[in-house]
Amino acid sequence: MNIGDTVPDLLGTDAEGHEVRLSDYPDKKVILYFYPKDNTSGCTAEACSMRDNMPALAGAGYQVIGVSVDSAESHRKFAARHSLDFPLIADTDHTLVELMGVWGEKSMYGRKYMGTFRTTFIIGADRKIERVYLPKQIKTKTHAEQILG
Repeated sequence: MNIGDTVPDLLGTDAEGHEVRLSDYPDKKVILYFYPKDNTSGCTAEACSMRDNMPALAGAGYQVIGVSVDSAESHRKFAARHSLDFPLIADTDHTLVELMGVWGEKSMYGRKYMGTFRTTFIIGADRKIERVYLPKQIKTKTHAEQILG
């Protein structure tokens, strides 16, 4: 998906089994960030950047929602371990990652595999994408500060 595209209201199910909808946050811009895997160094740094900057993000009118293809149980442990106070969608069937265009072939040490490209979408209250941060643009340790600009 690209800037100007409309994101569906229903995003998926969080770690607690609740549906997550954009309409749950009618007066907020949503930071919908996709990350490869719970409890890896880069993904943990990115999640903690969001957590540590939550007062500033909320003050600027943002709601943070994280997404990976990990299970709800993995998300619960990840959130508890790092005191994450925002929803984590367990996209185990790859519906949202594929819809948003962030699932594809990756390569590490010459081995090819399918995975999630670290990508962040800023979505307005009208459900339209306002900004996209691509994998090479994201600095995991300071991603929230990047968004706050």
